[in-house]
Amino acid sequence: MTAGNGGAGGGRPARRALGVPGRPRAGEWLDPAPGAPPATGHEPPPAAGPAIDDGPGLRAELEAILMIVDEPAGEAHLASVLERPRAEVAAALRELSAEYTAQGRGFDLRLVAGGWRFYSRAACAAAVDRFVLDGRQARLTQAALETLAVVAYRQPVSRSRVSAVRGVNCDGVMRTLVQRGLVEEAGSEPETGAILYRTTNYFLERMGLRGLDELPELAPFLPEVDDVEAESLEGTMIAEAVAAAAAQAADGSGEAGRAAPDR
Repeated sequence: MTAGNGGAGGGRPARRALGVPGRPRAGEWLDPAPGAPPATGHEPPPAAGPAIDDGPGLRAELEAILMIVDEPAGEAHLASVLERPRAEVAAALRELSAEYTAQGRGFDLRLVAGGWRFYSRAACAAAVDRFVLDGRQARLTQAALETLAVVAYRQPVSRSRVSAVRGVNCDGVMRTLVQRGLVEEAGSEPETGAILYRTTNYFLERMGLRGLDELPELAPFLPEVDDVEAESLEGTMIAEAVAAAAAQAADGSGEAGRAAPDR
């Protein structure tokens, strides 16, 4: 029997001595790599990998969306797009609005016409006017304002009815208001087949109103008469009411009243 294959103290040489890689036995540590510190059995856990990016967050996503909308965005739609609860989205929007106001930003986030949108702050209206209008005023003419006012308070209403209230033909003005996006078709009268018209969300947006229920009451502007002749003045009285609402909205928004001029 040759040495290393039997006899006292003999046996198969360890794989480690032969340089053959293999799994260490229980309680046995592999030799450290050359130059590495000896193992102690209490090595620290491996370093954690890079943190997972959870995205920009709800507030940042809302800001990004509202920067590109061309009309007020509703809370339900935003919640659906962002896959968040509506209550959470609504709370975030109100927090952002309050934050912008507290910081005195040049823009404001407001709830108008059933949705949220960025607007220039009222304090900056003069600067915005100079930049956009270059000193020129682009307001509705009296005829267009009266026609728009009758539609706002009598909607849905036909062109012939508006003409009767104003006492003049308003077909041309109505076409202009439709082209400007302030008025739209709303079906037809069952009796006559005449096209009916109503105001649009764009009208509410430009007036700075959340809804038609925020239009001012007509009573303070109507003459104190009981006969039907008062209707001949209704167009002018309604126009004054809408003009008052526009002035009030302008004080708080810097946006109202800057509709395109009548043609």
